[in-house]
Amino acid sequence: MAEDKGRPGPALRIRNLVRTFRTPRGILRALDDVSFEVAPGTITGIIGPDGAGKTTLMRILAGIMEPDSGTMEILGRDPRTEMAAILDNLGYMPQKFGLYEDLTVRENMDLHADLHGVPLERRAALYAPLLRMTALSPFIGRLSGKLSGGMKQKLGTACSLVHAPALLLLDEPTVGVDPVSRRELWEILRTEVGKSSTTLLVSTAYMDEAEKFDRVVILYNGKILGEGPPQDFVSEATGHVFLLSLPDTPPRRLEPEIALLPGVADCSGSELGVRTVTLSASPPSLPPTLPARIDPTPPVFEDAFMLRLARKTTGTGGEGASPSPKKELSWGTGQGIGKGGEPAIEIRELTRTFGNFVAVNRLTFSVGRGEIFGLLGANGAGKTTTFRMLAGLLLPSSGTLRIDSRDVTGGNVAALRGRLGYMSQKFSLYAQLTVLQNLIFFSSAYGMGGKRQRDRVEELLEFFDLTPFKNESSGLLPLGFRQRLALAASIMHEPSILLLDEPTSGVDPVARREFWRVISQISLRGVSVLVTTHFMGEATACDRLAIMAQGRLVALGSPREITESAKTPQNLQPTLEEAFILHLEKSGTLEAAGAQK
Repeated sequence: MAEDKGRPGPALRIRNLVRTFRTPRGILRALDDVSFEVAPGTITGIIGPDGAGKTTLMRILAGIMEPDSGTMEILGRDPRTEMAAILDNLGYMPQKFGLYEDLTVRENMDLHADLHGVPLERRAALYAPLLRMTALSPFIGRLSGKLSGGMKQKLGTACSLVHAPALLLLDEPTVGVDPVSRRELWEILRTEVGKSSTTLLVSTAYMDEAEKFDRVVILYNGKILGEGPPQDFVSEATGHVFLLSLPDTPPRRLEPEIALLPGVADCSGSELGVRTVTLSASPPSLPPTLPARIDPTPPVFEDAFMLRLARKTTGTGGEGASPSPKKELSWGTGQGIGKGGEPAIEIRELTRTFGNFVAVNRLTFSVGRGEIFGLLGANGAGKTTTFRMLAGLLLPSSGTLRIDSRDVTGGNVAALRGRLGYMSQKFSLYAQLTVLQNLIFFSSAYGMGGKRQRDRVEELLEFFDLTPFKNESSGLLPLGFRQRLALAASIMHEPSILLLDEPTSGVDPVARREFWRVISQISLRGVSVLVTTHFMGEATACDRLAIMAQGRLVALGSPREITESAKTPQNLQPTLEEAFILHLEKSGTLEAAGAQK
């Protein structure tokens, strides 16, 4: 293994990089004259919405694809003539962690060590600190496919560090993992940078991670929208951020009205109200019909990102962003959140075991008509197992499960399947089929045909702004568009209950906001929504939340009730993420959360 840690100067220098792709809609400029530098021993973040060019840039730097034009220096070397030497000192973790699921933890690490020529006699000394930092030592003989998402994330990081690279490329390393695992990963990376002066280049769709970087580069439609220390961007948003609240009005009902106000660059619900970013450094002008309270609030990086994006794209949506609803939905009761009566979903003492492993342990809660109910938990907490029982894909081991007032514990969910919409983490689309073919397939699977089928497909193509892409293969669409298509397929049959299993994992904040506006509109038509999520920001859009750990319920209530319950003398205004972690700590499950699938 080469010991060269790079020559003096920037660890990475990029000049006028261009990369294009031929698509059914013409030539796409994934990278358009991109230039920046990365100082050695620093952490630099590549931030941007879906389709911005982040992954294309990472693949070019890793030597997986070539640019059309432009120049690069990586660790002081020219990749056109010295790529072999560069690869000896470069680590790369793609979005899916680059693991072989039929190999054990140790075998995956050995494979990466073999690829980089790490001598056998040095491996034990190199592995020991990595296994200790990632808490993988007890699982060294376990197949990586049997690890939870958080553990896979940490194993992927360990594998990319086995040869002590001078430059480490991480392509959205925290997609689909919980806040606990994200916090642990950043502790590992900070330790590694401080110990060995490794340079990190990290792409991410999580805006809160930007503040962990020394420097950020914002990409939008292949171009650099800005670069510099994250605090510089945050300072730009000072005086532009306000919290709007109205007594007895849930933030998700207030948000659509605020979004339409002149001069509003962005708004999103929170447990305390609607966080609003304005184009000018002044509060929004409210009509007499909207007597909301307005309180200035300090900006965070996400506010600055949305402000910068709005200034660039005023009046347009970024590629991958979900559309704002343009018309009323054509199904549902239209009665909004139900008051009283039978709940849409009722779970009592629900338990599911796999051999000796208890995945869901005596779970009890209910979901009201038209309610958005969030299920939170660390990876491996039992959320997806619960969803699979609700969807009829798994039978409970014991307990009671009632859907639309009917007991389906014995597995007779099939009789109610027409009332359920299910959007899984992987979107369950057929990548080889076009957008139109996917919608026709799913509508046919629900027994739709003739004029009703044609009208419904056309309605959803229009509603989700998918008409321009209806003849494109769904597998080639950007993530935000695939998300729209998956949601369209899940509501094709006009369900009364919608199950969303981590629907926005890896989706940028623009698409996430618009997606949740659609979900809120659906719920206000009387459709009940049960959603799992790792984004604490979007969890505040739920009416109530349940926090799970190791299959058990550890907290239940509205977002405000959960944050209020986490108050301490040292922290009188905890965030929802802080409350989430505190409840896991109180339950005694924080250390074990994510260790089991």
